[in-house]
Amino acid sequence: MPDTCAAYLAWTTERAWAVQQDQIDPLTAVRNEFHIPQHQQSDCEHSMVYLCGNSLGLEPKSVAGAITRELEDWARLGVRAHTAGRNPWYRYHEQLREPLAKIVGASCDEVVAMNSLTVNLHLLMTSFYRPTAERPCIIIEDSAFPSDSYATASQIRYHGFDPEQHLIRLKPRDGEQTLCTGDIIQTIQREGSRTALVMLGGVNYLTGQWFDMPAITQTGHEQGCVVGWDLAHAAGNVPMQLHDWGVDFAAWCSYKYLNSGPGAIAGAFIHEKHLKDAGLPRFAGWWGTDPVARFKMDKEFVPVCSADAWQLSNPPILSMTPVIEALAIHDRVGMAALRERSIQLTGYAAFLLSKPRLSRARIITPEDVNARGAQLSLFIEGGSLQIHNALLARSVTIDFREPNIIRAAPAPLYNSFEDVWRFVDALAEVLEA
Repeated sequence: MPDTCAAYLAWTTERAWAVQQDQIDPLTAVRNEFHIPQHQQSDCEHSMVYLCGNSLGLEPKSVAGAITRELEDWARLGVRAHTAGRNPWYRYHEQLREPLAKIVGASCDEVVAMNSLTVNLHLLMTSFYRPTAERPCIIIEDSAFPSDSYATASQIRYHGFDPEQHLIRLKPRDGEQTLCTGDIIQTIQREGSRTALVMLGGVNYLTGQWFDMPAITQTGHEQGCVVGWDLAHAAGNVPMQLHDWGVDFAAWCSYKYLNSGPGAIAGAFIHEKHLKDAGLPRFAGWWGTDPVARFKMDKEFVPVCSADAWQLSNPPILSMTPVIEALAIHDRVGMAALRERSIQLTGYAAFLLSKPRLSRARIITPEDVNARGAQLSLFIEGGSLQIHNALLARSVTIDFREPNIIRAAPAPLYNSFEDVWRFVDALAEVLEA
C-alpha cells in the first residue's frame, strides 16, 4: 500500500505540481494508448477531462486494427478462419482466461468471458439461488444498481416468493450515505437462517464504497448462505482474490474500468469447488459442453469441468476482439501498479476538494482508501443537472445522478494528475458561479 500520508505532504494546489507529477509517473505513458475525447472550444481543440470510466472506459488505440484483422480473415477465409485464421476463432475466448483470472484473483478454469452482466447474473442465480420455504431470501444493498434489483426480484418471483418480503435491502444508518461493515455482518447473522443468497456489488455504483468482500463472504458462509458478487464497478478497479476468499460466483461487465467498449462481452467466475458438480442446475448450451466431444453432436449435455460449462453459444468474435486488446493493457501494467496510481489520484482529488472554495461539495465515498476504488462521489449542496452541463462546457465529462450527486472516476490507466486538477478547478468555478 502506498504511503498516502507522505504523498499528502507533497501535494499542492498549483497546476504546475500536477503537470510535474505526470512527467515523472511511469504510468503516464499508458495514456497515449487510448483515444482521449477532444473538445472544440473557441476554434481550439483540446483534450477533455474524462472522468467517466466508471460508466464507459475509453477506447484503446489498438482496437480498430485488431477488428480489421478479423474482418480481413473473415473475407479471406470464411468459415475456415475458425481454424486457419491468424487468430483462430474456435478457441478465441480462451485468450481471455488468464488476464481475467489475474484481475479477479482466480484460476483460469474459474473464469469465462460471455454474454452481458445481467444475463450472467441470471444464469448464475439459476445455479446458485436455490430457495426453499425456510430459506427464500436474497440480501442486496438498498442502493444496488437498478438492474441488480430487477434481477434478484424477478428471480424471487420466478421461484414463487414475494420480493416485498424476501428481498432484504441493506440500508445506511440515518444521516449516513454508506454502509457500515459491522451492520452488514449483523444483518447477515440475523437473517442468515432464512437467506439463500447474499449478493452485493463489490464496489457500490452510487457511493463508490468498496465492501469488505472477504469478511462478508465468510459471514455468509458461516450462516449457510451462498455468496455471489456483482463486480461491475470492481473489475479492473480494485484488487481481488475471489478464489482465496471462497466466493461462490461473481459476474462483471467489461466496458467500465476494463475499457472494452459499449455493451462489451462480460465475465463470470465460478469457484472450483462447484466446477465438478455435474448435477448442479444450470441452463445448457452447445458451447458449455466438453470441447473434445462438442462436434460429436450428441444429444446429452456433458459439461466441461470449468466455468466454460456456463457458456451457451459460440463466442462473438468481433465483440471479443476489443476485450482482448483492452485486457492486454491491463495485463501488462498489472493490478498492483494500477491500484497504487488509483490511490494517489483519488487522494489528490480529495485533497483539492477539501479546500474552502469547494465547501458545497461533500465527498460521500469512504475516506479510507481500503474502502474505495477509483471513484469519488460528491454530494453537491443545491446541486442539479446544470452543474453537469456547466462542467461539460468547461471540457469536463463526469456522471450526474439525481438529485445532486456527481460521480468522478480518475481511471489510472489514462487519467492524469492534471486531469484531476482541471476537474476540481472547473467544479470550483461552477459552484462559485
